[in-house]
Amino acid sequence: MPTAPPLVPADPAATGDLHAVLPVPPDVDVARTVGRLRRGPGDPTWARSPDGSVWHAVRRPAGTATVRLRRAGGGDVRADAWGAGARQALADVPGLLGLLDDCRGFPDHLHPAVAHARRAHAGVRLARSGDVWETVVTAVLEQRVVAADAKASWRRLVATHGAPAPGPVPAGLRVAPPPADWVAMPVWEWRRAGVDAQRSDTVRRAAQVAHAFTAALTPDELGRRLLTVRGIGPWTVAEVTSRALGDADAVSVGDAHLPHLVGWALTGRRADDAGMLRLLEPWRGHRQRVLVLLELAYRARMPAYGPRAPRAAPLR
Repeated sequence: MPTAPPLVPADPAATGDLHAVLPVPPDVDVARTVGRLRRGPGDPTWARSPDGSVWHAVRRPAGTATVRLRRAGGGDVRADAWGAGARQALADVPGLLGLLDDCRGFPDHLHPAVAHARRAHAGVRLARSGDVWETVVTAVLEQRVVAADAKASWRRLVATHGAPAPGPVPAGLRVAPPPADWVAMPVWEWRRAGVDAQRSDTVRRAAQVAHAFTAALTPDELGRRLLTVRGIGPWTVAEVTSRALGDADAVSVGDAHLPHLVGWALTGRRADDAGMLRLLEPWRGHRQRVLVLLELAYRARMPAYGPRAPRAAPLR
């Protein structure tokens, strides 16, 4: 099983093919905002170097690109980008940093648990990665299995089938395969990565119409298109629109633990999907924000409810 790549950049002082310096408000926690997009510490499409720089390998219509984010003077963030897709990747950086997240009017005062969670995690914003296809794959891999197993599957498949990231990047940084490569991936590669036929077939069906899934769509329209793919339901849609488009109102209906977290945090009792939706209704327009805050503040303290998701087949 592939291990996490070493996090040492080949040239930490290198300047990208393109770069921009973005003013970031002091109340935005860039590291935690961006970090929520990473699918585990060994995600080959992300890296963090000793100087605090964050690296992300992406695929855009113009080609592959690597983006490096690092703090500049005065609290600004400098973004360097390499590769054919550098210009498009650089344009996505404000969303990646959470600077497009509009939390004005968020009524956190409606419940003390939400107010507490917001105070405790005030710097976290909802990031918009722009990585629609990659997020579709990771969301499908996370269907019905333990998160750690899904992340291990993603790590292995990208490390094996992804392309080297452009630029003077940390060793092992990879760009996830394009849709056509997921379609052509042999069955035994999926099974070695612990991915069952139901999930691998869903990824392959989605890959055949991946051209219809773009970051230019609204969350509602992207969700409508995703739901035409057999094997993709409301849970997967919410996972994709929340991460790729920064959808502040996405709710992952069908999650094994989320309704219980919301019920326990807001009422002290477990809830089902219908109960979760009722409890979240006062925050319509900001329901994903509430879910993120409650997970950050209360997930580790929540009592265990019900059976765990099934484990994937062991990696070989």
